[in-house]
Amino acid sequence: MSEQAQEQSTAGAAPSRRTVIGWGGAGLALGAAAAGGAVALARDGGGTAPVADTGGAVPFHGPHQAGIATAVQDRLHFAAFDVKTKDRAELVQLLKDWTRAAERMTAGAEVGEGAYGGLPEAPPDDTGEALGLKPSRLTLTIGFGPTLFDGRFGLEGKRPGALVELPKFPGDNLDPARSGGDLCVQACADDPQVAVHAIRNLARIGFGKVAVRWSQLGFGKTSSTTPDAQTPRNLFGFKDGTRNIAGTETERLAKHVWVSGKDAEGSAAWMDGGSYLVARRIRMNVETWDRTPLGEQEDIFGRDKREGAPVGKAKEHDEPFLKAMKPDSHVRLAHPDTNGGATILRRGYSFTDGTDGLGRLDAGLFFLAYQKDVRTGFIPVQTSLGRADALNEYIQHVGSALFAVPPGVRDRDDWWGRALFS
Repeated sequence: MSEQAQEQSTAGAAPSRRTVIGWGGAGLALGAAAAGGAVALARDGGGTAPVADTGGAVPFHGPHQAGIATAVQDRLHFAAFDVKTKDRAELVQLLKDWTRAAERMTAGAEVGEGAYGGLPEAPPDDTGEALGLKPSRLTLTIGFGPTLFDGRFGLEGKRPGALVELPKFPGDNLDPARSGGDLCVQACADDPQVAVHAIRNLARIGFGKVAVRWSQLGFGKTSSTTPDAQTPRNLFGFKDGTRNIAGTETERLAKHVWVSGKDAEGSAAWMDGGSYLVARRIRMNVETWDRTPLGEQEDIFGRDKREGAPVGKAKEHDEPFLKAMKPDSHVRLAHPDTNGGATILRRGYSFTDGTDGLGRLDAGLFFLAYQKDVRTGFIPVQTSLGRADALNEYIQHVGSALFAVPPGVRDRDDWWGRALFS
């Protein structure tokens, strides 16, 4: 279990029928649910099931938002929103309403008064498609984009220096309709319907105040924050994220992911305990890749396809000898030693969105990376990759966004973004 999950307290929502069914099926004690409305992540050993097998609830409250160092779930629904209201008080109330709904949904409870049983003349508070489903380790993580600080809500003086405009990297072909956003919500769960239900209900609550700018469904996690888990593979068939920061690596999280101390001074004081998220939609030309010889594929990545071992090594986690790799290999160019120590926490997902109209799959990687500062994290790494990565022949970045992810919600009196709007 990650340190974050150990620190977080349980949410305060009463268990619903969905909660009872989910936790009962997973063999978890209903008494624990009744006491707090959510079940903490189960620990390995001691006769308890690993968290990924429980279908239980990830605690919502804590110093950091869940969904960052949390063990990566199987499915994603990510949405970026444009704020339509010009009323600061209305936006603040929306964030409070979203927080209360997120507390309930991550605990396995229905939103508000539920999906049925209310007045026939009024729409129900919950859309209902998650009734009877397990909580499925749902996490909801919110972020604030650079455009939220444009003067509409009196936040100009609170824009952190790290919330920069990302530069145009070599090879970028960004679609404005799939980029940017005032707000974002990342919903991760082991059941896709639970993740979709969460985004759908937040969008419904925000009707008239916010509108979905773009969204992305993801499957097949491409990175892991669990050190003893098998490293996932991307759509090119290679293991991805071998050296990713684990949720148990407290020191690396503090050094590379969480904003704190001198990083959260002045305009960034409200970010203490937060992080910065880069989201990139990366189109993968799978048909071209599938016709590429195996030896060339392995040279491009700098790892063998079967084991994931770096060039000249036997095992996946053997320390890579970068000089043994081709100068334009992906692993060599992305490695911290090539980029002044730049390190990020990845939790991306694969996607397939039909075809492009020319008989080719619209498929790829929805890249998500958390870090303390993008200026010393994602930007130097992507600059290195954009200039020379041999993989660029087979991929293209078509969507991009950056968000400041505030600290976690501490208790029932707290809400998403409270420190920013105080």
